[in-house]
Amino acid sequence: MSGERGKTGRRAGVGAQAAPEGLPSGLAGLFASAGPAAKARPVEKWNPPHCGMIDMRITADGTWHYRSSPIGRPALVKLFASILRRDPEGYVLVTPVERVGITVEDVPFLAVEMAASEAAGGRVLTFRTNVDDVVQAGPDHPLRFETDAKGGMKPYVHIRGGLWARLTRALALDLADLVEVRPDAAGGEIMGVASAGAFFAIAAADDGEDGGT
Repeated sequence: MSGERGKTGRRAGVGAQAAPEGLPSGLAGLFASAGPAAKARPVEKWNPPHCGMIDMRITADGTWHYRSSPIGRPALVKLFASILRRDPEGYVLVTPVERVGITVEDVPFLAVEMAASEAAGGRVLTFRTNVDDVVQAGPDHPLRFETDAKGGMKPYVHIRGGLWARLTRALALDLADLVEVRPDAAGGEIMGVASAGAFFAIAAADDGEDGGT
């Protein structure tokens, strides 16, 4: 895969690690029984009471903070990511006994690697996130595009359950090389990126540089 490789933590359970001080009891208890940190939990099946907000924030660069300090252990970040859910009221960490709100400045994840391969249906783009989720862009994991403050392309890929990853700047540049122009239903042309049989539009072809990097 191409892209930016972050520091890699030990792939171990986090049960032996101490929980950060001050966590709600349900989150703290999770540390005692947690399996592999990168394994997503069935949070969509849990419906515990909402216990308010906690002082946890994911900044726009993908760094997780607790009580204004970065969480430096990758295994802890992966554990929190595995119980993250997006509810109508916002982002929450969910256990079977409680859910608590956290602050997310943009989206919770970063896509840090990308691989392009060819299959029977054409190109397939595979992404890895900073918490080691791996998805193939396509109908189940769409791409979407926004415009950054400088007018450049800011792409995102859907990971799961309303949780998105923003592509790093390096991957956005790599993705720009894969942009193609196709005819649209109105008889014009549209720019976009194809993956796994789906085509994700960026902008009309006559918009010029508005969809570029």
